[in-house]
Amino acid sequence: MINQPASSQASEHLWPTRVAIVGAGAIGGLVGGRLARQGDAALSVWARGDTLEALRQHGWRMTDPDGHCWAARPQAVGAPADLGPQDLIILSVKATALGDIACDIGPLLHAGTRVLTLLNGVPWWFGPSLPALTSRPPRSIDPDGLLLERWPLESVIGGVVHASASCPTPGEVLHRGGLGLVIGDPQRRSPQDPAVTAAATLLRRAGFDVTESADIQRDLWFKLWGNLTMNPVSALTGATADRILDDPLVRAFCSAAMLEAAEAGARIGCPIEQTPDERHAMTRKLGAFRTSMLQDLEAGRALELDAIVHAVREIGAAVGVPTPHVDALHGLTRLLAASRR
Repeated sequence: MINQPASSQASEHLWPTRVAIVGAGAIGGLVGGRLARQGDAALSVWARGDTLEALRQHGWRMTDPDGHCWAARPQAVGAPADLGPQDLIILSVKATALGDIACDIGPLLHAGTRVLTLLNGVPWWFGPSLPALTSRPPRSIDPDGLLLERWPLESVIGGVVHASASCPTPGEVLHRGGLGLVIGDPQRRSPQDPAVTAAATLLRRAGFDVTESADIQRDLWFKLWGNLTMNPVSALTGATADRILDDPLVRAFCSAAMLEAAEAGARIGCPIEQTPDERHAMTRKLGAFRTSMLQDLEAGRALELDAIVHAVREIGAAVGVPTPHVDALHGLTRLLAASRR
C-alpha cells in the first residue's frame, strides 16, 4: 500500500524508496540511468548475461542527444532474491520475455509493490477494464493467464514511452531524443491510484516529461497505431522509416492497415483522432530511423509480433472488424521470423 496520499509534500519521500529496473536495455537504461543519477530512491537492476557484467564493471554509459556523456552505477544483481521486495518495479523488457520474467520475479514483490510497464505493443493489462474485451481478451498476449495472475490490475501502473534510445552495446544507452512518459491506472479509477502520482513525481525529478493519464489504454492504442505498420514493414524490407513512407504503394498499404486498427480502436473505446497521413507526417519528422523490430531481426532476437500485430488482429475479431491488411502483415512477418529462426 502507498504510505500516504501522494498530494502531500511530506509523502513524496516515503514512496517509492526501493525501485528496481527489470529490462536494462535502451528504455530501461534511459529511465534507470536518470533515476540512479537523481538518487531519490534506492535504484537496483535485475539483469543477466553481458548486460549484468557490463553494469557491474562500469554501470550505464549514457550519451545524451547533445553528445554529453555521463555514467550511472546502480546496484546490479543476477537474481531477484539478491534484492528482495521492491516498492516500484519498472518493467521494460521484450514482450517475448514476460513469461519467464513472471515466473522468476516473485522475490521482488510484496503486497504494496507497483509494476510500471514500459513495453511495446498491447500488454496483458490492456483488455480487462474495457467492456468490449472483458469476455474475449487477446490470448496472444497472456495465453495462460500467468501475467494477470502475477501482476493483477490493481498492482499495475500502465506506461507509454515517447522517447527514442538505443543500446549499441550492453550497458550503453544512446539517447536520441524525447523524454515523454504517459502513465496511468489501468483500472481507470477515480480518484486515480495515488501510486501513479507518486511515480510521476519520482520520474519528473529525474528529468522526464510525465503526463498522468485518466485513460492509459487510449494513449497506448494511439502509439501502437503507428508502430503496428512501421515495425513489421521495416523488418520485412530492411528499410528505414523515411524510405517506407517515400514508397507510395507501401505507404498506402500501411494506411489501409492503420484504418483497420483505428476502427477496432473506436469499437473498444480507444478512438484515433488522426488520419494515417497525419501520423505519417509525424513519423517523417523523426527522420531515417531504424525501428526496434528491425534492430531485433538483425540482432537475431525474437520479434514482438504477438504484442504489436497479432493482438490487433485478435481485438479486431473480438469486436467484428475485418483486418485483411493487418492479417497479411502478420503472416508475412511471422514467416520471415520463422525463416530466420
